[in-house]
Amino acid sequence: MTAAPGTPAAFAAALRAREQLVGYWSVLDSPVSTERIARLGYDYVALDAQHGLIEYSGVLASLTAIDTRGSTAVGLVRVEANDPSPIGKALDAGAAGVIVPLVDTAQDAADAVAAVRYPPLGRRSYGPMRSGLRIGPDPAEVHEQTVVLAMVETAEGLANVAEICATEGLDGVYIGPSDLRIAIGGATSTDPAVTPQFEAALVTVRETAAAAGIAAGIHNADGASAARRLAEGFTFATVSSDLVHLQQAAAAHLAAARATESSR
Repeated sequence: MTAAPGTPAAFAAALRAREQLVGYWSVLDSPVSTERIARLGYDYVALDAQHGLIEYSGVLASLTAIDTRGSTAVGLVRVEANDPSPIGKALDAGAAGVIVPLVDTAQDAADAVAAVRYPPLGRRSYGPMRSGLRIGPDPAEVHEQTVVLAMVETAEGLANVAEICATEGLDGVYIGPSDLRIAIGGATSTDPAVTPQFEAALVTVRETAAAAGIAAGIHNADGASAARRLAEGFTFATVSSDLVHLQQAAAAHLAAARATESSR
């Protein structure tokens, strides 16, 4: 039987088949707004527990919000570190997968996979407090329905990307463009001086992942950029963040209001 759209099983199958997926990034501890975003048609909503403003209780509440009626998305979590504790807690809370930061080597990637998989494939401790209602709960089913993505965002990670992509059990790699641009010599996270080297790095990661048969994703500042990256061959792309869009929308409305005022 084919899994229903919007379920962890369907998402995992689509990602592993390298189908194109579009997601949204959330940094705010605001389950009510996250719930609305999850109903818009995105394939996933990624909660940022590394740089975002979300503690564990917020991750739990937001994952619950993402899973409510009308949602088209699954919830992913960028964990704070490549460590079994935060990875296990995110998965137990109901995440359909984790994005693991600062993966520099094949061993780092293997450690991330091990933290996601139950024995004998890994070392995740069994205690699916909430996830068992929607994912699994039998270990074999959990493995089928849960994804692990390794971030490539450092010079070392870029140098070792072939070995990282070859890691057994890894479902995909995810580029952190700000860190990667700085890592290859950028003075800032958007430094245009290193754009040629940055674009070459993206091609390397994308083509290496494709050769290994795993997904390749990237974060984007906006939807148009996400569309461009998907057209280039990335298999999943994330759009901006709720905090950025809140500021942009508020600024645009303020500018419009003051323009009307000044024209009187």
